[in-house]
Amino acid sequence: MRKLIVHAVDGVDLNIVEGETLGLVGESGCGKSTLGRTILMLIPPTKGSIIFDGKELTKMNKEELRKMRKYMQIVFQDPFSSLDPRMRIKNQLAEPLIACGEPVNDAKLAEVLEVVGLNREHLDRFPHEFSGGQRQRINIARAIITKPKLVVLDEPTSALDVSIQAQVLNLLKKLQQDFKLTYLFITHNINVVSYMSDRVAVMYLGKIVEISDIYEIISNPLHPYTKILISSVPVPDPDFKRIREGIKGEPPSPINPPSGCRFHPRCPYAMDICKNNEPQLISIGKTHSVSCFLYK
Repeated sequence: MRKLIVHAVDGVDLNIVEGETLGLVGESGCGKSTLGRTILMLIPPTKGSIIFDGKELTKMNKEELRKMRKYMQIVFQDPFSSLDPRMRIKNQLAEPLIACGEPVNDAKLAEVLEVVGLNREHLDRFPHEFSGGQRQRINIARAIITKPKLVVLDEPTSALDVSIQAQVLNLLKKLQQDFKLTYLFITHNINVVSYMSDRVAVMYLGKIVEISDIYEIISNPLHPYTKILISSVPVPDPDFKRIREGIKGEPPSPINPPSGCRFHPRCPYAMDICKNNEPQLISIGKTHSVSCFLYK
């Protein structure tokens, strides 16, 4: 029997500028989380390269990679399963420091909790004693305790109430300024990414189909898939009239993706060339790139 292979991330080429927030958007199952974890070498890539701070991560041995991990951290989507229910918070905060060979003391652990809006008395508690928003603050504290340069935020607010989401997003912005952090912000929420990001990359079925700064993407989306994403954002105004661009069909299986442009079976502008030829990401202006034959 032939083994079926899923290329969750296929031919992605991204640059993240130090100090910026790069948003990564797309529907569920398109490969966003896989890309984020691959960048951190949590999932080793089958081919290609990952260059961080001028160093090639894919060529490092385990010990070299372990030393680099203090500079690269991640905040996962689910604040409940991200914490060990049987460990006290102080022990979970200490784990990254121990892994990096750095000294651990209660003063340092209490300091990082205070930075995220909690306090020293929370160190001896267990995860079940906290709300969802507090747990995510603890996850953020654990991510920044090693003073990383890059933090991958994998839908960090999607499991939280809307009112708590705003608090966490504001916290992340403040931490970025205070600690000079660089973010890869993964989400499917256009409103959230427009608030958080400097640039946005749009992903569909393992491919980057468009990338530009946030204002350009929102005001002038080029790829048909991006246009549909933007037009689907709800506007809290009953008198607002918008022509919504429809999207037909279901997302194809990543095990057997369509030939040519992966979006062509659902695209309202599909042409014959789209069925057999794969478009490449090309520059449209100084900061805007798109993968679509409409702009060849």
